[in-house]
Amino acid sequence: MSDPRPQRPDLPRLAELSSIALILPSSIAVGLFMGYLLDRWLGTKPWLLLTFTILGIVSGLLSFFRAIKKELKDEPKS
Repeated sequence: MSDPRPQRPDLPRLAELSSIALILPSSIAVGLFMGYLLDRWLGTKPWLLLTFTILGIVSGLLSFFRAIKKELKDEPKS
């Protein structure tokens, strides 16, 4: 006999998956912000902005791929 109740979504898993979408943009934003502030403070415009933006992109991509790899590894078997 099957259960007549509909399946409820796994909320912690859903929250974890939705946070993956924010990893890359937030890393880029932090790099941009830090580069902008350091450029204004040190007068090195635009070099630190470019450097920290590239570092933010690389960091975001690494974090994104790690999260995807972890999520695929922890995927429940149906």
